[in-house]
Amino acid sequence: MLSGRRLDLLNPSPMDVEIEDIAHGLARVARWNGQTQGPNAFSVAQHSLVVEQIVGELKPALPVEARLASLLHDAPEYVIGDMISPFKAVLGSDYKSVEGRLALAIHQRFGLPGEPAPALKKLIKRADLISAWLEATCLAGFSSVEADQFFIRPPQELELDMTPLSPSAAQAAFLARFAEILEDLDAKRGAA
Repeated sequence: MLSGRRLDLLNPSPMDVEIEDIAHGLARVARWNGQTQGPNAFSVAQHSLVVEQIVGELKPALPVEARLASLLHDAPEYVIGDMISPFKAVLGSDYKSVEGRLALAIHQRFGLPGEPAPALKKLIKRADLISAWLEATCLAGFSSVEADQFFIRPPQELELDMTPLSPSAAQAAFLARFAEILEDLDAKRGAA
């Protein structure tokens, strides 16, 4: 990793996970394999920000830990990249195992449960599919009708900027949102 950490993919340690490495990697991993409109790819870092924002819109009273889990929902992709779901299925349990161990190390590093509670996991998946609908229709050339077949149409009142950011801007935005959530988390823990 650029931080100087050496991350063992088969046995990742939370001590080798750094948010700067995550942000740097996710900002340079393209959603849709880069097959989107515009001068910049829509990065996994930006997608993560959108998903976290959608989660907050859908459930405004969620605890701050849930917001952090939402932001980090695709964090393992900073190392293993973003693959489309059908290809993940072809790779099978080996891929899921590596992804799961990375997610566990990331969650442990930032004080989250190893896996989100089922209700939160379902909410994050819903937000993920809403983001995918927006990405598909705004950036990847899908019609609304076509996107409706695979993803979840967003609520009408949801307004998000889907303009792809440069890698450096996506990285900075991801780190800024992480810092805000961490500040809220520290305030909550200090008040307890």
